Amino acid sequence: MKQQKSRSKLFVALLASFSFFLAACGSSDTADTAEPASAEADVEEVEQITIGAIPDQDPEKIARNYDLLANYLSSELGVPVEFQPVTEYDAAVSAFRVGDLDLVWFGGLTGVQARLQVEGAEAIAQRDIDAEFTSVFIAGTDTGIDPVEDVAGLTSLKGRSFTFGSESSTSGRLMPQSFLEQADVSLEDLDGEPGFSGAHDKTIALVESGTFEAGALNSQVWRSAVEEGNVDLDKVQLIFETPTYYDYHWVARPELGSDLQAKVVAALSKLDPGDPEHAEILDFFGADSFISTESGNYADIESVGRASGLIEE
Repeated sequence: MKQQKSRSKLFVALLASFSFFLAACGSSDTADTAEPASAEADVEEVEQITIGAIPDQDPEKIARNYDLLANYLSSELGVPVEFQPVTEYDAAVSAFRVGDLDLVWFGGLTGVQARLQVEGAEAIAQRDIDAEFTSVFIAGTDTGIDPVEDVAGLTSLKGRSFTFGSESSTSGRLMPQSFLEQADVSLEDLDGEPGFSGAHDKTIALVESGTFEAGALNSQVWRSAVEEGNVDLDKVQLIFETPTYYDYHWVARPELGSDLQAKVVAALSKLDPGDPEHAEILDFFGADSFISTESGNYADIESVGRASGLIEE
């Protein structure tokens, strides 16, 4: 009888041990399969996307058109999208760095600056025109500054008063200064300190009014202003259009996740100039379409930015 009880106790102990082993295996399997589910949940947990943009044009025009874009993206992504304006280029970079903005329309330089400050941030989309973007140099018609045919001709700007756009603008400062340097024109060669208008349309106004003899700005803004009759061509003229470079692009924070980033690119690429509502958004951006891009396309901008001291080592 004692032997039978001993065997019963042994059987119970073995059964308990086996049950514990199965439970442990089950726990391990659950842990192994939980990680992908958690990764997927990270994407689904994005409850709102806040977009922003560098303030390179009139603030009211920017707010109106980005609100249209935000509404469009909301319907396409199934996630509320809100536009948050900023007043300065550097403020856009700072807001992206701290996570106040998830997706930002940057210029070439500010886009690189922002990505370098946020590990995992990626350039994801650009306009069709951004792979071959240009700046223009303009001058007052009464200054005696004539149009030139190449970069070397920019030597005619020595001894002249000159204004850039924002200090952090790619098309209104970084690249124009780079081309001036190629023509052996330093900032010290200008008449007085260079101006920084803060926006491309303001650069046109300052040259048109005679406040500065010459200036540089985004070629797309210049052409739009001419087409819309917002430039007095009796007072200001185009003197040179630069060689091409990569410029504006959308940069996304890593928290959006690759799936949601891909959906953003797809939504932007879907904008159709044949659709009146889409056309209004595309017209504001001065483009026929958006296309995907990648961070490596802006390596040259980064090199120029480091050489000029606008991107620190």
